[in-house]
Amino acid sequence: MRWSWVEVNRIMNLVMLRFPLLLVLLASVPAAYPTSDDGVKPGTFKGAKTTETPEWFKESFLDFEEDIDEATANGKRLMLYFHQQGCPYCNALIEDNFTQTDIHETVRNHLDVVEINMWGDREVVQVGGKSFTEKTLAQALNVNYTPTLLFFNESRKVALRLDGYYPPDEFRKALKYVIEKKDEEMTYAKFVSTLAMAGGGGELNSEEFFNPPPFDLERVRRSSRPLAVYFERPECISCDALHNKILADPPTRELARKFDSVQLDLRADTPVTTPGGEQTTIRDWALDLDVKFAPTVVFFDSSGQEVIRTEAMFRTFHTQSVFDYVLSGAYKTQPNFQRYISERAEHFIEQGFDVDIWGYRSDHGVDTEN
Repeated sequence: MRWSWVEVNRIMNLVMLRFPLLLVLLASVPAAYPTSDDGVKPGTFKGAKTTETPEWFKESFLDFEEDIDEATANGKRLMLYFHQQGCPYCNALIEDNFTQTDIHETVRNHLDVVEINMWGDREVVQVGGKSFTEKTLAQALNVNYTPTLLFFNESRKVALRLDGYYPPDEFRKALKYVIEKKDEEMTYAKFVSTLAMAGGGGELNSEEFFNPPPFDLERVRRSSRPLAVYFERPECISCDALHNKILADPPTRELARKFDSVQLDLRADTPVTTPGGEQTTIRDWALDLDVKFAPTVVFFDSSGQEVIRTEAMFRTFHTQSVFDYVLSGAYKTQPNFQRYISERAEHFIEQGFDVDIWGYRSDHGVDTEN
Protein backbone atom coordinates (compact mmCIF):
# COMPACT_ATOMS: atom_id res chain seq x y z
CA MET A 1 0.00 0.00 0.00
CA ARG A 2 1.27 3.48 -0.91
CA TRP A 3 0.23 6.31 1.41
CA SER A 4 -0.18 9.88 0.25
CA TRP A 5 1.36 12.81 2.10
CA VAL A 6 -2.11 13.78 3.33
CA GLU A 7 -2.67 10.29 4.72
CA VAL A 8 0.74 10.33 6.39
CA ASN A 9 -0.11 13.72 7.89
CA ARG A 10 -3.39 12.39 9.31
CA ILE A 11 -1.60 9.43 10.87
CA MET A 12 1.00 11.78 12.36
CA ASN A 13 -1.80 13.87 13.85
CA LEU A 14 -3.13 10.78 15.62
CA VAL A 15 0.35 9.98 16.86
CA MET A 16 0.70 13.53 18.18
CA LEU A 17 -2.52 13.23 20.14
CA ARG A 18 -1.97 9.77 21.58
CA PHE A 19 1.76 9.20 21.77
CA PRO A 20 3.48 12.56 22.38
CA LEU A 21 6.75 11.00 23.55
CA LEU A 22 7.00 8.92 20.38
CA LEU A 23 6.38 12.08 18.37
CA VAL A 24 9.35 13.80 19.96
CA LEU A 25 11.55 10.92 18.86
CA LEU A 26 10.11 10.91 15.34
CA ALA A 27 10.55 14.66 14.96
CA SER A 28 14.30 14.28 14.53
CA VAL A 29 13.91 11.77 11.68
CA PRO A 30 13.29 13.13 8.13
CA ALA A 31 9.97 12.04 6.65
CA ALA A 32 10.41 9.16 4.20
CA TYR A 33 8.04 7.93 1.51
CA PRO A 34 7.95 4.73 -0.59
CA THR A 35 9.53 4.79 -4.03
CA SER A 36 6.92 5.50 -6.71
CA ASP A 37 5.93 3.03 -9.41
CA ASP A 38 8.03 4.89 -12.02
CA GLY A 39 11.17 4.57 -9.88
CA VAL A 40 11.28 8.17 -8.62
CA LYS A 41 12.48 8.41 -5.05
CA PRO A 42 10.06 10.76 -3.27
CA GLY A 43 11.36 13.85 -1.57
CA THR A 44 11.15 14.61 2.13
CA PHE A 45 8.89 16.88 4.14
CA LYS A 46 10.79 19.32 6.33
CA GLY A 47 10.13 22.23 8.64
CA ALA A 48 7.26 20.87 10.73
CA LYS A 49 7.68 21.66 14.42
CA THR A 50 5.89 20.16 17.39
CA THR A 51 4.57 22.56 19.99
CA GLU A 52 3.30 21.91 23.49
CA THR A 53 0.31 23.95 24.58
CA PRO A 54 1.37 26.13 27.53
CA GLU A 55 -0.03 24.92 30.84
CA TRP A 56 -1.40 28.38 31.60
CA PHE A 57 -3.84 28.30 28.68
CA LYS A 58 -7.45 28.20 29.86
CA GLU A 59 -9.10 24.81 30.42
CA SER A 60 -12.33 25.42 28.58
CA PHE A 61 -15.55 23.50 27.95
CA LEU A 62 -15.53 25.35 24.61
CA ASP A 63 -18.67 27.33 25.31
CA PHE A 64 -17.35 30.67 24.15
CA GLU A 65 -20.15 32.81 25.54
CA GLU A 66 -19.36 31.47 29.01
CA ASP A 67 -15.63 31.95 28.39
CA ILE A 68 -16.16 35.59 27.37
CA ASP A 69 -18.38 36.29 30.37
CA GLU A 70 -15.86 34.68 32.73
CA ALA A 71 -12.99 36.64 31.20
CA THR A 72 -15.00 39.87 31.50
CA ALA A 73 -15.76 39.18 35.16
CA ASN A 74 -12.02 38.84 35.77
CA GLY A 75 -11.15 42.03 33.90
CA LYS A 76 -9.79 40.10 30.91
CA ARG A 77 -10.65 39.38 27.30
CA LEU A 78 -10.87 36.06 25.46
CA MET A 79 -8.40 35.01 22.75
CA LEU A 80 -9.10 31.98 20.55
CA TYR A 81 -5.95 30.40 19.13
CA PHE A 82 -6.46 28.26 16.01
CA HIS A 83 -3.52 25.95 15.36
CA GLN A 84 -2.60 22.68 13.68
CA GLN A 85 -0.09 19.96 14.45
CA GLY A 86 3.42 20.53 13.11
CA CYS A 87 2.79 24.21 12.29
CA PRO A 88 6.13 26.09 12.55
CA TYR A 89 4.34 29.45 12.70
CA CYS A 90 2.35 28.26 15.72
CA ASN A 91 5.63 27.11 17.23
CA ALA A 92 7.08 30.59 16.70
CA LEU A 93 4.09 32.17 18.44
CA ILE A 94 4.43 29.91 21.47
CA GLU A 95 8.21 29.62 21.72
CA ASP A 96 9.32 33.02 20.38
CA ASN A 97 6.51 35.41 21.31
CA PHE A 98 5.10 33.92 24.50
CA THR A 99 8.52 33.26 26.03
CA GLN A 100 9.41 36.97 25.97
CA THR A 101 8.83 38.24 29.47
CA ASP A 102 6.73 41.31 28.65
CA ILE A 103 4.52 39.45 26.17
CA HIS A 104 4.15 36.48 28.51
CA GLU A 105 3.09 38.65 31.44
CA THR A 106 0.80 40.84 29.34
CA VAL A 107 -1.06 37.87 27.85
CA ARG A 108 -1.42 36.03 31.17
CA ASN A 109 -2.58 39.14 33.03
CA HIS A 110 -5.05 40.40 30.47
CA LEU A 111 -6.24 37.49 28.31
CA ASP A 112 -7.79 34.06 28.69
CA VAL A 113 -6.37 31.93 25.87
CA VAL A 114 -8.31 28.95 24.50
CA GLU A 115 -6.72 26.70 21.89
CA ILE A 116 -8.64 25.25 18.93
CA ASN A 117 -7.22 22.54 16.65
CA MET A 118 -8.43 23.51 13.18
CA TRP A 119 -8.70 19.82 12.25
CA GLY A 120 -10.06 18.71 15.64
CA ASP A 121 -13.35 16.98 16.36
CA ARG A 122 -14.14 18.35 19.82
CA GLU A 123 -17.63 19.81 20.11
CA VAL A 124 -17.64 23.57 20.56
CA VAL A 125 -20.32 26.22 20.95
CA GLN A 126 -19.60 29.37 19.02
CA VAL A 127 -20.81 32.79 20.13
CA GLY A 128 -24.46 32.94 19.16
CA GLY A 129 -25.26 29.48 20.46
CA LYS A 130 -24.44 27.57 17.28
CA SER A 131 -22.70 24.22 17.77
CA PHE A 132 -19.71 23.15 15.72
CA THR A 133 -16.74 20.87 15.91
CA GLU A 134 -13.32 22.51 15.98
CA LYS A 135 -12.92 21.60 12.31
CA THR A 136 -16.28 22.91 11.13
CA LEU A 137 -15.82 26.08 13.19
CA ALA A 138 -12.50 26.73 11.45
CA GLN A 139 -14.20 26.20 8.10
CA ALA A 140 -17.11 28.50 9.02
CA LEU A 141 -14.66 31.22 10.05
CA ASN A 142 -12.60 30.74 6.87
CA VAL A 143 -9.38 29.99 8.72
CA ASN A 144 -6.76 29.83 5.94
CA TYR A 145 -3.61 30.13 8.03
CA THR A 146 -2.35 29.03 11.41
CA PRO A 147 -2.01 30.55 13.85
CA THR A 148 -5.23 32.52 13.49
CA LEU A 149 -6.12 34.56 16.58
CA LEU A 150 -9.55 35.96 17.44
CA PHE A 151 -9.81 38.45 20.31
CA PHE A 152 -13.33 39.00 21.71
CA ASN A 153 -14.61 42.09 23.47
CA GLU A 154 -17.03 42.19 26.37
CA SER A 155 -20.02 42.33 23.99
CA ARG A 156 -19.02 38.96 22.47
CA LYS A 157 -17.89 40.63 19.26
CA VAL A 158 -14.52 40.10 17.57
CA ALA A 159 -12.33 43.04 18.56
CA LEU A 160 -9.41 41.88 16.40
CA ARG A 161 -8.53 39.00 14.13
CA LEU A 162 -4.97 38.12 13.12
CA ASP A 163 -4.59 35.67 10.22
CA GLY A 164 -1.10 34.22 10.47
CA TYR A 165 2.01 34.74 12.57
CA TYR A 166 2.97 38.21 13.79
CA PRO A 167 6.59 38.57 14.98
CA PRO A 168 7.05 39.90 18.54
CA ASP A 169 7.19 43.63 17.77
CA GLU A 170 4.07 43.47 15.60
CA PHE A 171 2.33 41.21 18.12
CA ARG A 172 2.98 43.77 20.87
CA LYS A 173 1.02 46.33 18.83
CA ALA A 174 -1.92 43.91 18.60
CA LEU A 175 -1.85 43.30 22.35
CA LYS A 176 -1.77 47.04 23.06
CA TYR A 177 -4.77 47.55 20.77
CA VAL A 178 -6.84 44.81 22.40
CA ILE A 179 -5.88 45.33 26.04
CA GLU A 180 -6.22 49.12 25.94
CA LYS A 181 -9.57 48.62 24.17
CA LYS A 182 -8.59 50.77 21.23
CA ASP A 183 -11.13 48.76 19.22
CA GLU A 184 -13.76 51.02 20.83
CA GLU A 185 -12.12 54.01 19.13
CA MET A 186 -10.78 52.85 15.76
CA THR A 187 -10.04 49.86 13.54
CA TYR A 188 -6.74 48.06 13.96
CA ALA A 189 -5.70 49.15 10.47
CA LYS A 190 -6.20 52.77 11.54
CA PHE A 191 -4.31 52.13 14.79
CA VAL A 192 -1.21 50.69 13.10
CA SER A 193 -1.42 53.33 10.37
CA THR A 194 -1.17 56.02 13.04
CA LEU A 195 1.90 54.31 14.50
CA ALA A 196 3.49 53.97 11.06
CA MET A 197 2.92 57.65 10.27
CA ALA A 198 5.08 58.50 13.28
CA GLY A 199 8.04 56.68 11.72
CA GLY A 200 10.86 58.11 9.68
CA GLY A 201 11.48 58.13 5.93
CA GLY A 202 13.23 55.55 3.84
CA GLU A 203 12.68 53.79 0.54
CA LEU A 204 10.61 50.77 -0.38
CA ASN A 205 12.30 47.68 -1.75
CA SER A 206 12.11 47.70 -5.55
CA GLU A 207 11.39 44.86 -7.98
CA GLU A 208 11.67 45.00 -11.78
CA PHE A 209 8.25 43.35 -12.18
CA PHE A 210 6.36 46.11 -10.31
CA ASN A 211 4.18 48.30 -12.55
CA PRO A 212 5.17 51.98 -12.33
CA PRO A 213 2.75 54.79 -11.43
CA PRO A 214 0.23 56.19 -12.12
CA PHE A 215 -1.68 53.52 -10.23
CA ASP A 216 -4.75 52.81 -12.36
CA LEU A 217 -5.60 49.35 -11.04
CA GLU A 218 -8.92 49.20 -12.86
CA ARG A 219 -6.96 49.20 -16.11
CA VAL A 220 -4.39 46.75 -14.78
CA ARG A 221 -6.91 44.19 -13.59
CA ARG A 222 -8.53 44.13 -17.05
CA SER A 223 -5.43 42.36 -18.35
CA SER A 224 -5.31 38.59 -18.80
CA ARG A 225 -3.23 38.19 -15.64
CA PRO A 226 -4.39 38.38 -12.01
CA LEU A 227 -3.45 41.44 -9.98
CA ALA A 228 -1.17 41.37 -6.92
CA VAL A 229 -1.03 44.54 -4.80
CA TYR A 230 1.91 44.76 -2.38
CA PHE A 231 1.14 47.06 0.55
CA GLU A 232 4.46 47.86 2.23
CA ARG A 233 6.26 50.56 4.15
CA PRO A 234 9.89 51.69 4.45
CA GLU A 235 12.10 50.49 7.30
CA CYS A 236 10.10 47.27 7.58
CA ILE A 237 11.97 44.13 8.61
CA SER A 238 9.29 41.76 7.32
CA CYS A 239 9.18 43.65 4.01
CA ASP A 240 12.96 43.27 3.70
CA ALA A 241 12.60 39.52 4.30
CA LEU A 242 9.95 39.25 1.59
CA HIS A 243 12.23 40.81 -1.00
CA ASN A 244 15.69 39.69 0.09
CA LYS A 245 14.86 36.11 1.09
CA ILE A 246 11.51 34.96 -0.31
CA LEU A 247 11.39 36.70 -3.69
CA ALA A 248 15.11 35.96 -4.07
CA ASP A 249 14.16 32.27 -4.40
CA PRO A 250 14.10 31.67 -8.21
CA PRO A 251 10.96 29.46 -8.41
CA THR A 252 9.04 31.86 -6.17
CA ARG A 253 10.20 34.83 -8.21
CA GLU A 254 9.11 33.12 -11.41
CA LEU A 255 5.61 32.78 -9.99
CA ALA A 256 5.56 36.39 -8.78
CA ARG A 257 6.42 37.65 -12.27
CA LYS A 258 3.27 36.07 -13.70
CA PHE A 259 1.07 38.64 -11.97
CA ASP A 260 0.41 42.25 -12.79
CA SER A 261 2.07 43.56 -9.64
CA VAL A 262 1.85 46.96 -8.00
CA GLN A 263 3.73 48.12 -4.90
CA LEU A 264 2.06 50.76 -2.70
CA ASP A 265 3.40 52.62 0.33
CA LEU A 266 0.85 52.21 3.13
CA ARG A 267 1.55 55.73 4.41
CA ALA A 268 1.29 57.54 1.09
CA ASP A 269 -1.43 59.97 0.02
CA THR A 270 -0.65 59.16 -3.62
CA PRO A 271 -3.77 58.87 -5.84
CA VAL A 272 -4.87 55.38 -6.85
CA THR A 273 -7.76 54.00 -8.88
CA THR A 274 -8.90 50.77 -7.26
CA PRO A 275 -9.75 47.61 -9.23
CA GLY A 276 -13.40 48.57 -8.78
CA GLY A 277 -12.82 51.98 -10.39
CA GLU A 278 -12.92 54.12 -7.23
CA GLN A 279 -10.53 57.08 -7.08
CA THR A 280 -8.91 57.45 -3.67
CA THR A 281 -5.48 57.57 -2.03
CA ILE A 282 -3.25 54.64 -1.16
CA ARG A 283 -3.56 55.29 2.58
CA ASP A 284 -7.35 55.54 2.47
CA TRP A 285 -7.68 52.45 0.29
CA ALA A 286 -5.48 50.45 2.64
CA LEU A 287 -7.72 51.51 5.52
CA ASP A 288 -10.84 50.54 3.54
CA LEU A 289 -9.28 47.12 2.89
CA ASP A 290 -8.38 46.85 6.59
CA VAL A 291 -4.71 46.18 5.86
CA LYS A 292 -3.16 45.39 9.24
CA PHE A 293 0.40 44.27 8.49
CA ALA A 294 3.35 45.18 6.32
CA PRO A 295 3.89 43.55 3.95
CA THR A 296 0.39 42.53 2.91
CA VAL A 297 -0.14 41.19 -0.60
CA VAL A 298 -3.77 41.33 -1.77
CA PHE A 299 -4.70 39.27 -4.83
CA PHE A 300 -7.58 40.24 -7.15
CA ASP A 301 -9.27 38.28 -9.92
CA SER A 302 -10.28 39.66 -13.33
CA SER A 303 -13.57 41.00 -11.92
CA GLY A 304 -11.73 43.08 -9.32
CA GLN A 305 -12.76 40.84 -6.41
CA GLU A 306 -10.27 39.94 -3.71
CA VAL A 307 -9.26 36.26 -3.86
CA ILE A 308 -6.94 35.94 -0.88
CA ARG A 309 -4.27 37.93 0.93
CA THR A 310 -1.08 37.30 2.87
CA GLU A 311 -1.25 39.55 5.92
CA ALA A 312 1.34 38.15 8.31
CA MET A 313 4.89 36.79 8.30
CA PHE A 314 5.22 33.91 5.81
CA ARG A 315 8.23 32.08 4.53
CA THR A 316 8.86 30.74 1.05
CA PHE A 317 6.68 27.65 0.64
CA HIS A 318 3.53 29.31 1.97
CA THR A 319 4.13 32.50 -0.03
CA GLN A 320 4.79 30.49 -3.17
CA SER A 321 1.70 28.38 -2.54
CA VAL A 322 -0.53 31.46 -2.30
CA PHE A 323 0.87 32.69 -5.63
CA ASP A 324 0.17 29.31 -7.21
CA TYR A 325 -3.28 29.08 -5.59
CA VAL A 326 -4.31 32.24 -7.44
CA LEU A 327 -2.46 31.66 -10.73
CA SER A 328 -3.75 28.12 -11.18
CA GLY A 329 -7.33 29.10 -10.37
CA ALA A 330 -7.37 26.43 -7.64
CA TYR A 331 -9.34 28.79 -5.38
CA LYS A 332 -12.34 28.28 -7.67
CA THR A 333 -12.57 24.57 -6.85
CA GLN A 334 -10.75 24.29 -3.50
CA PRO A 335 -11.89 27.00 -1.08
CA ASN A 336 -9.80 25.54 1.77
CA PHE A 337 -6.27 26.85 1.34
CA GLN A 338 -4.83 24.48 3.95
CA ARG A 339 -6.08 21.47 1.99
CA TYR A 340 -4.68 22.95 -1.18
CA ILE A 341 -1.24 23.51 0.30
CA SER A 342 -1.17 19.93 1.64
CA GLU A 343 -2.01 18.58 -1.81
CA ARG A 344 0.64 20.81 -3.37
CA ALA A 345 3.29 19.56 -0.95
CA GLU A 346 2.29 15.96 -1.69
CA HIS A 347 2.59 16.61 -5.43
CA PHE A 348 6.18 17.88 -5.13
CA ILE A 349 7.21 15.10 -2.76
CA GLU A 350 5.92 12.47 -5.17
CA GLN A 351 8.00 14.10 -7.93
CA GLY A 352 11.12 13.65 -5.84
CA PHE A 353 11.47 17.20 -4.50
CA ASP A 354 11.98 18.14 -0.87
CA VAL A 355 9.40 20.44 0.68
CA ASP A 356 10.56 22.71 3.49
CA ILE A 357 7.67 24.69 4.98
CA TRP A 358 9.98 26.79 7.19
CA GLY A 359 12.92 27.47 4.89
CA TYR A 360 13.68 30.32 2.51
CA ARG A 361 14.81 28.26 -0.49
CA SER A 362 12.68 25.84 -2.49
CA ASP A 363 13.94 22.60 -3.99
CA HIS A 364 11.37 22.38 -6.76
CA GLY A 365 10.44 24.17 -9.95
CA VAL A 366 7.11 25.74 -10.89
CA ASP A 367 4.43 25.08 -13.46
CA THR A 368 5.45 27.38 -16.28
CA GLU A 369 2.14 26.89 -18.09
CA ASN A 370 0.22 29.12 -15.67
